[in-house]
Amino acid sequence: MEGKITEFIKRNFKHFNAATLVDAAEAYRKLIDSGGKMFLAMAGAMSTAEIGISLAEMIRKDKVHAISCTGANLEEDIFNLVANKHYKRVPYYRQLTPPQEKELADAGLNRVTDTCIPEEEAMRRVEKALLALWQKHEKEGKPALPHEYIYELLRLGVLEKHYEIDPKDSWLVAASEKNLPLFVPGWEDSTMGNMFVSQTIKGGLKSLSTMKSGLYYMDELIRWYTSESKKHKIGFFQIGGGIAGDFPICVVPLINQDLKKNVPFWSYFCQISDSTTSYGSYSGAVPNEKITWGKLGVDTPKYIIESDAAIVAPLIFAYVLGW
Repeated sequence: MEGKITEFIKRNFKHFNAATLVDAAEAYRKLIDSGGKMFLAMAGAMSTAEIGISLAEMIRKDKVHAISCTGANLEEDIFNLVANKHYKRVPYYRQLTPPQEKELADAGLNRVTDTCIPEEEAMRRVEKALLALWQKHEKEGKPALPHEYIYELLRLGVLEKHYEIDPKDSWLVAASEKNLPLFVPGWEDSTMGNMFVSQTIKGGLKSLSTMKSGLYYMDELIRWYTSESKKHKIGFFQIGGGIAGDFPICVVPLINQDLKKNVPFWSYFCQISDSTTSYGSYSGAVPNEKITWGKLGVDTPKYIIESDAAIVAPLIFAYVLGW
């Protein structure tokens, strides 16, 4: 039986981007129902937009089977988990003057559109807990990937006393519980990445080698896709553009063209983007262009929804979940 959100979408979303949303959601469902798996690529500030409310349930219900995300999305889900009540919303953000922005900075409030992340309660609190783990791994000579440290941190429970939302609304808590395959290319372009490097300079850590790089993630992704594509069709659901999507979608031509092995193309492709269609832009290119790069096949179902992912993604997730 369909839930009220799904019924509303089916009744009202019949044209233009709205109709594409329904088509993409239906095809998503069809892939999962036929035994396929879905790979999620997540850019933007989706964690700060609290995508965890719907994404965590998608993970728990086996509707998402692996994730590539930016370092910002990795850390900002944890920031929200431990400091949500200290966040400050600025609904008039479009009218802020430079002096008003300086006031937020002086107050330790880092703005992401209409939401300010508190420096002390979020970033420094998580840094302190992670630094202890980084130092432990360095002492033991056991380097790890960025998300592996996050998973370990969550499983240790050292931050639980600081939780300010229900952990069921954290997508990383759900992912850690399932040990979901996670890929974080370009993690150094994040607050925690910056802090990690600063610790090696200040002496909190001795070497950069305690943290594995994105090259290790590509190696892991090759192994994951090669293994899973033997048993399942794999779809690619992309939120936004940039490295979170460009990095993982390349694994298919890498395996087929560089390794000279034979794996199937991605079996579904959908991108939610506010980039207008344009050539010469990865985020704005139409999906057909990916055929020439050996990423998608001629018959791969392809959808592009030009809209705000903070609105569209939760609706598609709700549709897939039957809410």
